[in-house]
Amino acid sequence: MTSLPADLNPQKIPHHIAVIMDGNGRWATSRGLPRIAGHRQGASTLKKLLRCCKDWGIKALTAYAFSTENWQRPIEEVDFLMHLFERLLRRELAQMHQEGVRISFIGDLSGLPPSLQTEMEHSMKQTLNNQAIHFTIAVNYGSRHEITKACRQLAQLVQQGKLDAATINESLVEKYLHTGETPAPDLLIRTSGEMRLSNFLLWQMAYTEMYFTDILWPDFDTEAFHQALLSYQKRDRRFGQVKTFLSA
Repeated sequence: MTSLPADLNPQKIPHHIAVIMDGNGRWATSRGLPRIAGHRQGASTLKKLLRCCKDWGIKALTAYAFSTENWQRPIEEVDFLMHLFERLLRRELAQMHQEGVRISFIGDLSGLPPSLQTEMEHSMKQTLNNQAIHFTIAVNYGSRHEITKACRQLAQLVQQGKLDAATINESLVEKYLHTGETPAPDLLIRTSGEMRLSNFLLWQMAYTEMYFTDILWPDFDTEAFHQALLSYQKRDRRFGQVKTFLSA
């Protein structure tokens, strides 16, 4: 266990952090390694970040592991990623359960290999009541698809006479998103110098603070995370209001 760095204010620690883990392939290529080596190292980085979040009092971590667009990558890389997800679940589940990690998956899981779906379902059931940290992994996830699906479900309820269209509000829409009752992220971290959301949690991140770094994901260590939190704690989060109103 690592204690919270002295220069971080424990009262301003974000409750929920989202990460776009970019740069695995470039990290490997720059070292003359196959891209899959970068994904393997990136998985190790994610494991370390999860433990750091738990130790530092962060209650939720959501990681963008595989987007709906990632199916367009070379078939060998996609197959490796599917096997890697499954292997990691089998190998790490017992330890994460022991440490109080609650595991969730969001996305269109029906499009994943059946054996991976089985492991995901087992891990979610096994850890459902854990409370140390909520670890959500977005797999075969696309935010536009998520929002479209929610709208379609609400439209069907209206068509069936089970819902009055006039009663649809933001809170109701949120209940039909993959994230359900999970609070919106306070901070998004994206590595490797890319500065876009890439169809990730578009609804949920309306007021999320964003932190971009040139560090490639496999090199994103505890010190890099520390710097991201320092940057976050310097932000003035007003949620569209003015500071005088908040302090009044």
